[in-house]
Amino acid sequence: MAVPPTPALMNAPAAAARHDDPALGALRALTRSARMLERSCGELSLAQYRVLAAIADGAEQASRIARRLALGKPAVSTLVETLCERGLLERHSVAGDQRAAALDLTERGRAVLQAAEEEMLAKLAAIAGKSGAGDALIAALAAMDRAIEALAGERLGSEQ
Repeated sequence: MAVPPTPALMNAPAAAARHDDPALGALRALTRSARMLERSCGELSLAQYRVLAAIADGAEQASRIARRLALGKPAVSTLVETLCERGLLERHSVAGDQRAAALDLTERGRAVLQAAEEEMLAKLAAIAGKSGAGDALIAALAAMDRAIEALAGERLGSEQ
C-alpha cells in the first residue's frame, strides 16, 4: 500500500527551489513580508498606508499619487474617498485649477500613519533580527527603495 506524501515532503521541491535560486527566495520573501507588514498596519490596509505615506512625503494631489504609486486613478480616488470619510485626509481647493484638490493629512491621519509605521518598523526589525543580516538587510531594503524611486522616475519621465 502506497503512503501518501506528507505536506512537508510535498513542499520539499519548492523549498529546494528557494534555496537554489536566491532571487526566487527574495521574491517570495518580499511577497510574504508585504502580508506580514499589512497585518501590522493597524486600522489601515497596505494600500491606504501607501496613500497616506505618499501624501506625507509631499504628493498632495490624487493624480500625482497615482503616478508615484503606479496605481490607477480610480483606485486612488476610491482610497482617497475612504480616507477622507474616516477623517484621515482632507481636501482643499487648488488655486487656478477648479478640477484639482490638494490633499492633506488630518491630525488623526498623522497619528494613524505614525502608529502604523511604528508597528511595521517593529515587525521589520524582528524580521531583520531573525535573518542574521540585521542592519545589512535594512540597508539593502533602503537601497531597493532608492532603486524603485529611480525606476519610477524614469517611467514617469518617459510618459510625459
